[in-house]
Amino acid sequence: MEEFLTAHFWLAVGQIIMIDILLGGDNAVVIALACRQLPLHLRLKGVLWGTAGAIVLRVILIAFALTLLQVPFLKLVGAALLLWIGVKLLQPQDENGHASIQASDKLWAAVKTVIIADLVMSIDNVIAIAGAATGAGSQHQLPLVIFGLLVSVPIIIWGSQLVLKLMDRFPLIITVGGMLLGWIAGTMALSDPAVQNYLPQTLAWRYGFGLVGAIGVWLVGAALKKHRQAPL
Repeated sequence: MEEFLTAHFWLAVGQIIMIDILLGGDNAVVIALACRQLPLHLRLKGVLWGTAGAIVLRVILIAFALTLLQVPFLKLVGAALLLWIGVKLLQPQDENGHASIQASDKLWAAVKTVIIADLVMSIDNVIAIAGAATGAGSQHQLPLVIFGLLVSVPIIIWGSQLVLKLMDRFPLIITVGGMLLGWIAGTMALSDPAVQNYLPQTLAWRYGFGLVGAIGVWLVGAALKKHRQAPL
């Protein structure tokens, strides 16, 4: 029980919630699109069942990820993917990215659409959340993940539009989110079993690697964004 009262635990919970909001904005859009043709009295059920199924599936995927990240070199691969996800987060979004989402007027067909679409889109969330959990130094990683996801569910379902508007109004939120992923990538790379015996595992080194990852994502993301917006 004492583990749940530490600063590491609540810091990791905060990271998981922020990650799920930043990377889970698409999930709210998918839910809305998949359930838009349901009768009014079934829409809430479609949203709730689809979200519940997606969360259960994500917990299972993260449980596998937490186990796999103990294999040498896989954290390095995960860190590289996180850096790419962080840079991608800082780029302009494709507004037509959800054109293929099929709506249905049948409850369970809509729920199936939500779950399958979430599975396809969840790789970034899974890697980022697993990284945040392993970086917390907690012995209760899976309960930590479940708690963070459960807390973020109502935020995504009922607060997604507000969050998206805040992101549009304050782009700094997106930048901070991308840098957070870079920070997690840096600390994840340092904790890989393949490098633990060669690099000091002190707090200073962990913060140093995290800072390098965060600044790296910011610099590369800003450069790519500037390049994409430059006139041809």
